[in-house]
Amino acid sequence: MLTPEALRAHLVGARLAGTVATPREESLRSYRLFAARDPRVLLGLDPEGAWSQRDLIQLMADRCGVSANSRRTSGQDVIDPERTLAALDAFAERLAEAARRSTPVLLGTGHPHRLLGFYAALADALSAAGCEVLTPAQGRCVDITTRFGLRTYNLDYVRGVALVQGSGVERPGCETGAHTHSPLPVRTVLAAAAEAGGPLPELVIGDHGWVCGAGQLGFEAIGPADTDDPAPFVGEAEGSVSVVVPFDDGVRSDYYLPLTRYVLNRACLSQ
Repeated sequence: MLTPEALRAHLVGARLAGTVATPREESLRSYRLFAARDPRVLLGLDPEGAWSQRDLIQLMADRCGVSANSRRTSGQDVIDPERTLAALDAFAERLAEAARRSTPVLLGTGHPHRLLGFYAALADALSAAGCEVLTPAQGRCVDITTRFGLRTYNLDYVRGVALVQGSGVERPGCETGAHTHSPLPVRTVLAAAAEAGGPLPELVIGDHGWVCGAGQLGFEAIGPADTDDPAPFVGEAEGSVSVVVPFDDGVRSDYYLPLTRYVLNRACLSQ
């Protein structure tokens, strides 16, 4: 069984926490854009309060452990591993509750190349515990504005995890899919589930637009976020997102395996 001490060492060693690869400049830019309500960084969230850049720096210092000094404008960001561990424990509690109640769940990611394995293991464990892992809107088209203009993507599910593929791409191997921060995929999935009259998720697990988009629509949502993505943490502070786990979301996919083992053990869902 992976202990908190062992996981703490892994978090720092793999740079999931501690000094991470995310540049301070990138995070400050995101906070500035969020304060201006730029939809590219809102991730589907409609904040209730007025958040200034200074407010966001303080929030991210509280939730992640980044520097609260607004004059620190360069270097690498820092995530406090103790905050990551505490959030992982809260994340595991939500998984355990879903398993106890055998509730329908939805999992989705905008970072399939990095995080698909993390979510897929959760999907397997929750399914084994009696939860229905929902897969509505398979193959549905979603038009998403990117830096290259409007592009059409297809909704797909790999190992029970929703993601988007470029239109016209054949069904891939399990470590593929497009990177997106858009909330449109989760909105499309939830609308399709409602239209079909089938079950709606009682827990949504995901990142970026998946967690913020679902939380904004009133679904319980949990997931990870990096220091340059303030939206999930604002959602958590305002109550639309239940749990956000601070860690670097861009490291090697196998570095997330110990986190998977840890939360499944905590949730008594180990297989």
